Amino acid sequence: MTPDDRLLAAYAECERITREQARNFAWGIRLLPGPKRRALSAVYAAARRIDDIGDGDLPAAEKLTALSRAREQVTLPAGHPDDPVLYALADAADRLPIPLPAFGELVDGCELDVTGQTVSDLDDLVTYCRYVAGSIGRLSLGVFNPELGDQELARAGVLADSLGVALQLTNILRDVREDLQMGRVYLPAKDLHLFDCELRLDANGALDPQDGRLAELIRFEAARAWGWYDEGLKLLPLLDRRTRACCAAMAGIYSELLTRIARNPSMIFDQRASLPTREKLRVAAGALAASAGTGASGGHGR
Repeated sequence: MTPDDRLLAAYAECERITREQARNFAWGIRLLPGPKRRALSAVYAAARRIDDIGDGDLPAAEKLTALSRAREQVTLPAGHPDDPVLYALADAADRLPIPLPAFGELVDGCELDVTGQTVSDLDDLVTYCRYVAGSIGRLSLGVFNPELGDQELARAGVLADSLGVALQLTNILRDVREDLQMGRVYLPAKDLHLFDCELRLDANGALDPQDGRLAELIRFEAARAWGWYDEGLKLLPLLDRRTRACCAAMAGIYSELLTRIARNPSMIFDQRASLPTREKLRVAAGALAASAGTGASGGHGR
């Protein structure tokens, strides 16, 4: 196999991983031109590998060792021709200003999961979200590579981080039940106390609604997430049309999911909430159509 063939195969593997495992993320990626689509797929595949270590079945000590190894590999991915994900990531980072050290923050977040972090208040929650999702926002911005001056580029990095926090807060609300089953609680202890809630499962494995208090807490956290969307979506006018469409589609799919959860919090009590494929297609198509103007919002609404 020639180096070109090996590289094409490496990117194809990253796109397969993204297509099969990133059911929301992939809709936005499809709207990118080929080189950026492949590069962002490589970023996702590398991030997925780190997440899978943190969520896997290894004993904690072995997870931490594997995460340490992954940290070194993804921040210095060159020299791994037999690993398609790292091979593609190294090529993408050679062509685009992808801030590979941001992967280290993703590893930091996964290490918090492994060691059993306690989310006491909003600061703890935002720190965690910035580790595991703000980092992905900044990595994605490197792929988008907007033609901006230094000051605007710095602002874009902050906004990409904020949008990542918004997406992660949505994930946390969607996955409250699954995370609790894994012994993880991301809703701040201070907020649980404020609403007189204790996350627990009933005899059927569903979240205990606690006389409506849990629903009120979920709505409170959703309102908080919308604040981060309002800030993060200011990134869109700084992007070119295709990358704006990609970003708007991803944000739109997640914010539509957040809207549904806020309207009916009980939908997450006994199952994992998701959007039907036709709704994702609608949001992605709307993002592409709206991206011709700088006010594209990807379907964000309440």
